[in-house]
Amino acid sequence: MSKKIGLYSSVVNLSSVICFALSMLFGFDSGSYFFSMFIAFSFVPMVCGYAHFSEKKNKLAGYISVAFAAIYAAIILLVYFAQLTTVRLNDLTAQAAALLDFQQCGLLFNYDLLGYAVMSFAAFFAGLAVNQQTKADRFLKYLLMVHGVFFISCLFFPMLGVFKADSPAWIGVAVLEFWCIYFCPIGILSCLHFINLRE
Repeated sequence: MSKKIGLYSSVVNLSSVICFALSMLFGFDSGSYFFSMFIAFSFVPMVCGYAHFSEKKNKLAGYISVAFAAIYAAIILLVYFAQLTTVRLNDLTAQAAALLDFQQCGLLFNYDLLGYAVMSFAAFFAGLAVNQQTKADRFLKYLLMVHGVFFISCLFFPMLGVFKADSPAWIGVAVLEFWCIYFCPIGILSCLHFINLRE
């Protein structure tokens, strides 16, 4: 059952990243918010799978990755659920929209980046925890650990005021599409990882 949970969560994660990328390309904001929630829903059990099957010497890294994955999911789910409910369904005042509307790069936008900073931290420790049985596992480990680099930009760019509401929209889309291209192989390799694991 543990392998199946890891595998199914990896499949959902990969599918959600692809759907998120397509939603961004076609300017379907509600779709991108919705699928971002499922990236979070699936990332947590996927990381738990890495931790569960990790070698004893790597268990602590696995536990750290699970803890940060849970924090990431909590932040992201709050941000995108707010977009799909409060922001989408209500006429907000200009001041409330400046804080809550993701498109205006306000408070919830910054929380979103904090969430992805924490996700990157979780991915780094998940990479340390991955049980390597194949060449594909080693590549998965490498991709997860390198993903930790996103922690720096996601944490510090909001503090430096890099993102503004009047910035060209294509820049944000390009950055997110790059992230999707980077993260899709993680989903594919995670599927292979759980398929090939020997319990």
